[in-house]
Amino acid sequence: MKTGIIQHKITADREGNRSRLAQAVKRVADKGAELVVLQELHDSLYFCQTENVDNCDLAVTIPGEATDFYSAVARDNGVVLVTSLFERRAPGLYHNTAVVFDKDGSIAGKYRKMHIPDDPAYYEKFYFTPGDLGFSPIQTSVGKLGVLVCWDQWYPEAARLMALAGAEVLIYPTAIGWESTDSDGEKARQREAWTTVQRGHAVANGLPVVTVNRVGYEADPSGSTGGITFWGSSFVAGPQGELLFRASDREEAEEVVDIDMTRCESVRRWWPFLRDRRIDAYSGLVRRFID
Repeated sequence: MKTGIIQHKITADREGNRSRLAQAVKRVADKGAELVVLQELHDSLYFCQTENVDNCDLAVTIPGEATDFYSAVARDNGVVLVTSLFERRAPGLYHNTAVVFDKDGSIAGKYRKMHIPDDPAYYEKFYFTPGDLGFSPIQTSVGKLGVLVCWDQWYPEAARLMALAGAEVLIYPTAIGWESTDSDGEKARQREAWTTVQRGHAVANGLPVVTVNRVGYEADPSGSTGGITFWGSSFVAGPQGELLFRASDREEAEEVVDIDMTRCESVRRWWPFLRDRRIDAYSGLVRRFID
């Protein structure tokens, strides 16, 4: 499956961001991409650096004008398109939502981010209600996509539940970066931990992983921190965790990566982790902590 990766720097110009993304989708589609994955909250700057109710004006209804735009992009280029939108579900009720469009422009499905962080410069709990759609793969013309979002990528439970529900690939639109005061050593450890845990999801589930991150510096509007430098490094890993592609941590990237989907069956036969799971002994996983 030829998969298009679009790792962009984002500006405050929403229409400009959309226009650039549409052009990029066309470029990777012209190179043969069948599936195209965009980064988290790609229409705007990462507004969660501060807690400001005015930022809720950025939210869009689903369906609505934003989905109409991306529907046309998917249809015009004949690709399955994974987008990431700030969803306005009702007044005062918002989600961080991935919307997947099939090649004909129809909405194949959506996923609402389940794990919501609340860290300095990542004040997502202020904006997003945790998802209520569960961990359900989205059926498309290129297969069943296990779409998750950013902070979800640290949780093996999310990846496993998608795999158990029949996902054929795990996909993570992402917005993660470095805090300005982190040392170079700490920056390296964070990025490698982020890459490693997701490669582990690929290995443990015998599935490819596609992760697309933001890149570039975005200032803190409040001036209370040094802002975030998003570390890019978008990557594709195969079902044994092997890196098929990894983008720069500084520059934009548009790449088409060919994923051999037939290898997943072979890998799962060699390493039958699903067969050997002790489902009779895992009840403790539904507890917060075992005292």
